[in-house]
Amino acid sequence: MRVVVTGATGTIGRSLVSALQARGEEVVALSRDAGRARSALGDGVEPYAWPNPMAEPPPEAALAGADAVVHLLGEQIAQRWTDEAKEAIRESRVRSTRALVEGLVALPPGDRPRTIVSQSAVGFYGPRGDEKLDEDAPAGSDFLAGVVVAWEHEALAAVDSGIRVVVTRTGVVLSPSGGALAKMLPFFRLGIGGPVAGGRQYVPWVHLDDVVGAMLFCVGRPEATGPVNLTAPDPVTNAELSKALGRVLKRPAFLPVPGLAVKSLYGEMAEIVITGQRAVPAVLERLGYGFRHPDLEAALRDVLGRA
Repeated sequence: MRVVVTGATGTIGRSLVSALQARGEEVVALSRDAGRARSALGDGVEPYAWPNPMAEPPPEAALAGADAVVHLLGEQIAQRWTDEAKEAIRESRVRSTRALVEGLVALPPGDRPRTIVSQSAVGFYGPRGDEKLDEDAPAGSDFLAGVVVAWEHEALAAVDSGIRVVVTRTGVVLSPSGGALAKMLPFFRLGIGGPVAGGRQYVPWVHLDDVVGAMLFCVGRPEATGPVNLTAPDPVTNAELSKALGRVLKRPAFLPVPGLAVKSLYGEMAEIVITGQRAVPAVLERLGYGFRHPDLEAALRDVLGRA
């Protein structure tokens, strides 16, 4: 199987490429800099330059004859949301996805990939308290929800050309090399970590192995279509996450972090930290995906090498 991966040099992309190679698949990496992609991913990957993903489709040679595309490209969300950052967050997702679909649709039907798995986010649902959110829950109304709705719309446009589209609404990915956990670790290792803004908000966590595993599962299962929540089966509150991380690191984890402090650091972006979503993977469970790391503390121990 030939699989095209955008965003292949990111945290999720690198793990996905490794998993595809371990299965003996042919991997094509689309990157702004093909040489950098080859250096980062090794000689076993076929890199193609996509220098301006927000303005032009990828090269036809990269897409033609592929079986599937996994689209992971997008500006980092975990940053202070200035006006410029918000524009980059939105445009890097919406316009790159539009350009990708335009490139796929322009191919002769026999050369088009059969499947796109397009990265999305549980931010689709917006702040919803302790409401349990499966894939049928409606969209929220905040900035990030608006971004995700537009992002998914561009990906789902490929359905009209006979391409199966899966949009993976990914939660908080547990990985020591990037994302929320990497930002939390220094404080918890010093014994000054704890629940944020009272800790009652839910964290839709998921181990990186299950992000990759579920994406590959969606590539291979024709029944997987439309939105798929990519989260562990049991979301926990921020307070429960803090306690579990403290136990794994053998450090105290009771020092509260006021919501005002998070807002001072991150501005508007802090809302996604102090509100959260109780998203559950109803579609993955219905289709029979077997989670490798369904338990939070065991997942943290695996990620941090504290088994």
